[in-house]
Amino acid sequence: MPVHLVEHPLVHDALVELRDKATVPDAFRRAARRISVLLAAEALRDAPSVPTAVETPIGAASGRRISSDIVVVPVLRAGLGMLDAVLELVPRARVGHIGLQRDELTAVASTYYAKLPAGLAASLVLVVDPMLATGGSAVAALRLLEDAGATNIRLVCVVAAPEGIAVVERQHPRVAIYTPALDRGLNPRKFIVPGLGDFGDRLYGTL
Repeated sequence: MPVHLVEHPLVHDALVELRDKATVPDAFRRAARRISVLLAAEALRDAPSVPTAVETPIGAASGRRISSDIVVVPVLRAGLGMLDAVLELVPRARVGHIGLQRDELTAVASTYYAKLPAGLAASLVLVVDPMLATGGSAVAALRLLEDAGATNIRLVCVVAAPEGIAVVERQHPRVAIYTPALDRGLNPRKFIVPGLGDFGDRLYGTL
């Protein structure tokens, strides 16, 4: 599946604020919420819908409603910073959680928590994970979802490295990736360059 580079100017306005090392946690959280709403809207642009009709105070009106079951799965903990924004767009969405711990030396991700809704085979699953660096956490989360029956999965991230993109494309070629930024690469500590630092630490003020 192709990588969808999101070019909306409001996305990139929020991204600049997230990248700026001077952005304090409360402003970082607001920018994270802004960018997450816009990225989720792009990732759900072709979500299935059906015709419907409602009564306005003046008369009948036709429209469309989302018809697919949408499941949002944040990768803990940083992905939680994107969850509420997505739920503003799709309040009826079901939510799963995947907790992954990355070994700082090997960059290998291990699962410490996973709670997923049932019946994922018929769902459109949106995985939200702000940083796609080595790809280790992403492929671990995608593997858990595919093992649980998910077939229509989209990965939404704020910043991505070519190394992570390549790993996801190789191991999960059917998963579409949505991001506004494909950065230069990884440094020796496996952080994205230029990136924006540790998303979770900046989000929660735990630097």
